[in-house]
Amino acid sequence: MKSNPILALLAAAIFGFFIGASFPVQLTPKVYPRRFGDANSTFGCSEILLRFWPPFRNITSSVEGTPILQSNATSEKIVEPPKPEGAERLPPKIVVRESDLHLRRLWGNPRDDTRTRKYLLVLTIGYKEKANVNATVHKFSDNFDVLLFHYDGRTTEWDEEFEWSKQAVHVSARGQTKWWYAKRFMHPSVVAPYEYVFLWDEDLGVEAFDAEEYLRIVKKHGLAISQPGLDITKGPRPFFPITIRRNDTEIHKSTTKGNCVHKRPCSGFVEIMAPVFSREAWSCVWHMIQNDLVHGHGLDWQFWRCVDVPEEQIGVVDAQYVVHHAVVTLGSERNGTQEVSRSQVLARQQSEFKTFGVRIGRAESAQKAALRAQLAAARTS
Repeated sequence: MKSNPILALLAAAIFGFFIGASFPVQLTPKVYPRRFGDANSTFGCSEILLRFWPPFRNITSSVEGTPILQSNATSEKIVEPPKPEGAERLPPKIVVRESDLHLRRLWGNPRDDTRTRKYLLVLTIGYKEKANVNATVHKFSDNFDVLLFHYDGRTTEWDEEFEWSKQAVHVSARGQTKWWYAKRFMHPSVVAPYEYVFLWDEDLGVEAFDAEEYLRIVKKHGLAISQPGLDITKGPRPFFPITIRRNDTEIHKSTTKGNCVHKRPCSGFVEIMAPVFSREAWSCVWHMIQNDLVHGHGLDWQFWRCVDVPEEQIGVVDAQYVVHHAVVTLGSERNGTQEVSRSQVLARQQSEFKTFGVRIGRAESAQKAALRAQLAAARTS
C-alpha cells in the first residue's frame, strides 16, 4: 500500500508536538560562570551573551552601567563596595577615597610629580624648640613626608631658616595639643598611603636615633604600635617603667620593674609621647580619639584594642632610643596659653583621663549587651 505523503507529514508533526510537550527544551541559552583568561579575568561567557543576545542588552547593573544577566533560572550580579557618604550620586570610578600630605607642583603633568613618601613624620611644635625640631627632622630620610602642627602661630620663620621646611605641610592653631590636631587633620583616608606614622612630641633628643633602622626593627618584630626606648641616663625617669630603654635587647614588650605584672601598662603598652603606628593601627586609634578630649590622656591605655595580639604587636624599641627633655609647653608662654596656670591644665588632663575611662567602659558594656541580645535572638529563631 502506497503511503500518502501529506498524511505522513501531518503524523510527524503531531508526534513531534507530543515529544516536545513531554520533554521541554530551553531555547534561551543557559549561562555558565566560566571565565576566559587567568583567574583575575572578569571577562566571561555571560558578557559575550549580553553583548549579542537581544533580550539582555538593555539590562544594566548598578556598577558603571555594566550589563548583568537576569533570567528566571539564573542571575548574575556585580557587587560594588559601598560608596562613601556624600558620593552616592557619583559614578564609582570617579570616587577617590584617599588622599595624602605630599606637596605637588602647580605645573606639568601630574604623573611626573614626585611620588608620595612611604612614611609620615608628624610633630607638634613651637618656634622656641626649633633647634631640637631641626635635629629631629634630619634623623628622618627622604622616605618621609613631614607634617608640622604649630601651637604658637609662628610658621613663616621656619621656611626662612630651614630648607626642609619648604617641603613640609604646616598647620597652625594657637594653643592646641597634638591630639586636637590629629583628630582634625589626620583622618585615616588622608594618611592611608603611609605605611607608618610617627606622632611625636617636639622635645625628644634623637642623637642616637635613626628612623630607617627603627622601622627595620619594627617590621622584623611585627610591631603595629611602638615607641623608642627612653634613655634615663640623660633624661628624667618616665612614669611608666615599660618605656625605659634596655641595654641587653633589641626590643621588649613587657617589664617586671616597679612591681609590674603582665598586664597593662606592664605589657602591650606604649605611651602617648612618641608613638609609632602602622597604617591599620592608626585607622583604629583615630576613631578612638574623642573630639572634645584634647589631651589624649588615657588613649595609651587603650591602644591594645587596635591590634590583634597586644602582647606581641605592641613594643618598645631599645636599639633605637631617644631622650625625653621634658619641656613644659601646655599652660606656658611657649604655646600661647599663658593666660591659664599649669595647674589648670593638669586638672583638665586628669579630668579627661577619668572621662575617657568612663566612656570606654560604657561603650564596652553596650557592645556586650548587644552581643548577648543577638545570641539570644539567634537561639529563639
